[in-house]
Amino acid sequence: MANTTAQAAQKPALPGSILALKCPRCRRGNMFLKNNPYQIKHSMDMHEHCPKCGQNFEPQIGFYYGTGYVSYGLSVALSVASFLCWAIFPGFSLKNNSLFYWLGSNILLLIILQPVLMRLARTIWLAFFVRYDENWNRQGGIKLTAPVEQPALSIEDKKEMIRQ
Repeated sequence: MANTTAQAAQKPALPGSILALKCPRCRRGNMFLKNNPYQIKHSMDMHEHCPKCGQNFEPQIGFYYGTGYVSYGLSVALSVASFLCWAIFPGFSLKNNSLFYWLGSNILLLIILQPVLMRLARTIWLAFFVRYDENWNRQGGIKLTAPVEQPALSIEDKKEMIRQ
């Protein structure tokens, strides 16, 4: 029993929690509603808050626009890795079309892995901004606050704001 308590208190590794698509704050809660990234309609559906620690997964509107850069970097890294593997095992030659075979297989690989790369990019992006908190479970439980809604402005109020 003491061994399980020690394991529960141990800090999960960052690379493992990113690859498992876990919350960066507690590294235990799932970020996505569905585990299968190939359910295309629900591939990017996320919890609003971490089910374990209550971390908000969308700190501000448009927060995940930067994931395009992360996804691009992951795609380039995957392309370089596949290029090196292709160069080592089958090899490249100017006498045949092996470069074009690699290019076609690399495009197919990137298309097949795109849902996984998009989820991974979101997890990495959030991990840039949210740090691990070892006291996440001692902070009085999950405190979720509803966003404060602003009253709707009339057209006259909007015109007045523009004039100012």
